[in-house]
Amino acid sequence: MQETPTKPYLIRALHEWCTDNGYTPHIVVTVDANTVVPPAHIHDGQITLNIGALATNRLILGNEYIEFQTRFGGVTEQIFVPVAAVSAIYARETGAGMGFDVIESAPYPGNQAETNSSAPAPRAAGGKGAGKDTPPDDPKPPRLTVIK
Repeated sequence: MQETPTKPYLIRALHEWCTDNGYTPHIVVTVDANTVVPPAHIHDGQITLNIGALATNRLILGNEYIEFQTRFGGVTEQIFVPVAAVSAIYARETGAGMGFDVIESAPYPGNQAETNSSAPAPRAAGGKGAGKDTPPDDPKPPRLTVIK
């Protein structure tokens, strides 16, 4: 029997810790062919997503996938991120969090969409309650620990 990876459990635990302490949890995702995110918001092959309660709808932090709805520029988007593609989770306000190794992810079950691995685009400006990657006015760099 294959052991379940610890990564999804650590992501859920840090999400809960951020929420319990009034922080905004963000994930950094390495975008690949199995990641469904708006291509215009990919920067250097990565996207940072706000996964706080005010920025997401129907958030599912599963063992294989993270799924939710969020708004980018007033447009609702369905987000799908393989847990394998998550390279970090951290609190926006303090930078406290954890980094992870990124491994090749499995495709989204039933996804027939084109890949979102187009050329990186500049980051978009954030909006209130949006799933943006806009840092706060006085950003603190994430303090991350790589887990293998």
